[in-house]
Amino acid sequence: MQTSSVPKYQFRIRTRNGALVDNLTIYGRDEAEARRKLCQMYKDCEVLDCQWLQPSVLGRGGHLNYEDVVDLIVAT
Repeated sequence: MQTSSVPKYQFRIRTRNGALVDNLTIYGRDEAEARRKLCQMYKDCEVLDCQWLQPSVLGRGGHLNYEDVVDLIVAT
């Protein structure tokens, strides 16, 4: 099976009021696009960490979740 060609990026940020937000997952063709989308949602945030997430056909525990199903539909 083919997975989606658009990767996910996981961010850890500090919002403009100082709150820490972990595990923000955003799709983007590249890290720059994902950061742009992030900054549209969280204006004036500080990006503390960014990780590229490996594409996966199966979700946690071998079960498909909603995002995995959508990825499979879009890839075909």
